[in-house]
Amino acid sequence: MVKKVVLASLRGFCAGVIRAIDIVDLALTKLGSPIYVRHEIVHNEHVKKDFESRGVIFVDELSEVPDGNCVVLSAHGSEVRVFEESKKRNLAVVDATCPLVIKVHLEMIGAWKKGYKIIYIGHKGHQEVIGAMSHLPPDSCFLVGSVFDIEELPENLSKIFVATQTTLSVNDTKEIIKALQKKYKEVLLPGAQDICYATQNRQDAVKELAKVTDYILIIGSKNSSNSCRLVEVAKLAGTEAELVPDPYTYKVKKELYGKTIGVSSGASAPEILVETLLSKLQAPVEILQLKEEDVNFKLPDMENLKRPVLIS
Repeated sequence: MVKKVVLASLRGFCAGVIRAIDIVDLALTKLGSPIYVRHEIVHNEHVKKDFESRGVIFVDELSEVPDGNCVVLSAHGSEVRVFEESKKRNLAVVDATCPLVIKVHLEMIGAWKKGYKIIYIGHKGHQEVIGAMSHLPPDSCFLVGSVFDIEELPENLSKIFVATQTTLSVNDTKEIIKALQKKYKEVLLPGAQDICYATQNRQDAVKELAKVTDYILIIGSKNSSNSCRLVEVAKLAGTEAELVPDPYTYKVKKELYGKTIGVSSGASAPEILVETLLSKLQAPVEILQLKEEDVNFKLPDMENLKRPVLIS
């Protein structure tokens, strides 16, 4: 079987994910089921299925939420129109948007009010990107996913502010920022604190894993941007890696026998999945100790949360 497992100490749930999950738990405790959540609360199928078993209903749009109900908005952030529609329909809304995402929204709006055009670095179609860009007029915010996209940007932008999807690391955005600085005279950059601490820490941990292992397994869902990126980071560091969406059905490959395997998990993957995978590998586990994480985000005030009264 596997010779040894090296487990990254920096893995799994980040503070924003913990906060979002706690919000849904509190809403269930206070109101009972059903509770509606627009989009996945976090990008993990196991978290979603657990909540569904407890009476949470996941929807794509508010039109699917019946009047007189509570809806929780996902950690990735929502479009402005969602807040407007929920207010018109008098739905009980709890916003579980990660505070780091909200911080980026406010910075984008502030820069736009000062006359800057916004260049947003992120993955097209990702919920965080859609939500963030909705806060500004379309002609004021441009999405860039790679260095090649910069060629399509207008030439006559006098000054730009660069914002980034929080789940991208400093290394992910480095080359794009260099290209923007080459193309435009005045480029206002975001603070390093706008990058999700968990994203950076987990990528750094995988780079360290790559130095001491033969193969790396990353636990996370296929639609989890940060989990998929961890696989890429491992490969770029010179160690073969794969994503493990479902440790319960994972089968250890024969080519891993006798090798040292690194294990980590994305920021939305629960620890029970790590424990499940370790039981499948059946090997001594060594912890790769790295720096401590002590970030906590305050929960919103839900003391007065209640279902709206329907007036017939």
